[in-house]
Formats: sequence, C-alpha cells, structure tokens
Amino acid sequence: MAMNKHFRVAGSLAERLEENGVRVPAVLRRAGLSPDLFASGRVLLTTQELFAFWHAIGEVSEDPAIALKLGTERQAQRFHPSGIAALASETFGAAMKHLSRYKQLTCPEEIIEDVAGGEWSIRFRWTEAPDVEPLVLVEYCFAWLQTLSRHGTGTKLSPKRLEMLQPRKHVRELERHFGCEIVSNASRNAMIFLEEDAATPFLTRNAELLDLLAPQLEEQLRQSRQESDAGGFVNLVRDAIQQRLTGQRPAMEDVARALHVSTRTLQRRLQESGSSYQRVLDEARHELARYYLGNSVLELNEAAYLLGYEDANSFVRAFRGWEGVPPGHWRESQRARLAN
Repeated sequence: MAMNKHFRVAGSLAERLEENGVRVPAVLRRAGLSPDLFASGRVLLTTQELFAFWHAIGEVSEDPAIALKLGTERQAQRFHPSGIAALASETFGAAMKHLSRYKQLTCPEEIIEDVAGGEWSIRFRWTEAPDVEPLVLVEYCFAWLQTLSRHGTGTKLSPKRLEMLQPRKHVRELERHFGCEIVSNASRNAMIFLEEDAATPFLTRNAELLDLLAPQLEEQLRQSRQESDAGGFVNLVRDAIQQRLTGQRPAMEDVARALHVSTRTLQRRLQESGSSYQRVLDEARHELARYYLGNSVLELNEAAYLLGYEDANSFVRAFRGWEGVPPGHWRESQRARLAN
C-alpha cells in the first residue's frame, strides 16, 4: 500500500522543460495548475493533477519526442534519490526491486514485473488513475528506465520491444531511441526485456550514494565526529553502513566484507568498543536522518526509503525515539530556528 496520495515533482523537471523549449507557465495554464507551482520548491500533485500536467506537456510542446528528451539524463548527479539508490544495486533486476519498493512507500504508483516465456516485462500502474495515462508520461517513464539501465550496466542495453496501448505518429523516433520494435494497439503499456537482462550486473553497485545525494555530507559527518571517543573502528563501521543505506538495511555480512574482516571479528571488535552492530546501525540512520530532514527537500517517505525502513511509520517511531518528537515536527522546528 502506498504511504502517500501525492506525487512529488522535482523542480529540475521545470528546468528540463525550459531547456527543451517548453514554457512552464504555458504548461501550468493548460493543466489548470497554479502559476506559482514550482516557486515553493516542494511540488506535490494528486494523480489527476499529475495526468493533467503531463497531458499539457504533450499539448504545449511542438516536439513529439519531448518525453524521450525529458527522460534521458547523462549526469547521475541529477537523478532522483530513488534512481541514485537504484544505481547502487547489484543488478538491473535488483534495481527494479528498489524502485518498486520506493513507489510503494511514497506515491500511488506501482511497478509491475512479469516473467514468462523467457521475457521480463515491466510496466507502471497508477493506482488512482482517473483515466488512461498520458502518452507523454508513459514514454517519459520508459525513457527514464532506459537511462537508468544504461547508466547502471555501462552498456547500450535495449529492450526486446515496447508495447503501447495507443498508436504513435513518431514510431520511428521511438524505435531509434529504444533500439527495438514498437508494438501499437497492445493490451498494455509495457517494456519487454529478455529474462536474462534482469541479471545484468550494475557497474555502479559500489557508487557512493552519499556523494551523489549531497557532496558536502561526508565532510559534515566527519566534522561532527571529531569529538567522538567511540573509537576508529566504530566510525569505520558507521561509514560502511551509511554508504550501503541505499533503500535497504545493510546486512552485517556485507559491512564485514567491505571492511575485510569476518562477521565474527566485526561483532567482537564492536563489543570491545562497547557497542554492537544494531547500535551502530541506529546511530548511522539517526545521523543521516538529521541530515536529510535538515538539509534537503526529501519528503519523510523518501527519507524512510533511503534509510532502509520497511514503511514510513517505522521511521517515525525510530525518529521519535531518537529526538523525542516526530520527524515532521523536528524538521519544522529546525526551519524555524534557522529563520530567526
């Protein structure tokens, strides 16, 4: 079940629209949305508003391939946090599991995967869709997925075919972009890969998520520990955990492997320092939670996802235990303090 009834639209999408010659005020006017929508820096839309927004993009833009341009990104630094976390996955298939869990936590949308006859199909479903999803939105999702797969694998991985409910006039441009057959008037909107493509390794699996999300973060964390007397090994373990808090709870075995010690040695050395793996994990999450809530525009659900919690409620309970107040209240008090 989705923990949120809204979609967060990144401000960078408005920048991309302008870069591609699409006037954002015209899009907002056509969609019946507030002209100040992107002024707040926090854009939340219902499914109906999201569909209106994407319908308007297709109507205002004179470029039939606008969705392909918006969904193609060459700089990982400009990826959404969910995409950055997905890049840290071991394989393409694991990345899709990350994204699916992100959707479940943060918005009324699902990623549906099916494996049959040697094929792996991926489709997006908007659970509160008022009508058929906009053509432009479907193409954008597929283009973004291709961007992610090619960034991660370091190859020009292409689907076997794209199935689309509605016919397109720019089929040849779609075929060139995706490098595959386009099947129109299909029974669904789906991206079909070979089943074996799911096992394709991601070369970015060791990418440091924190460096991409916030280049200044590691230095801030280091400075905050200068007075720490917990010992160097505890800090090493905390660093390793934080680098692996990529949308899932890092296993002790993975952290031990990263530090080139056995799991038993990891436990023993932490115990000698008066700590434990669970305690260091909690400290790592607490430290990152404070950073995410105090220095970024991440929604609470997105922070919960990145910190490896199964749902937003678990994150709220943990944060209340650390700070004595829910994360939303803590964030507001921090903003109020900085404003004075």
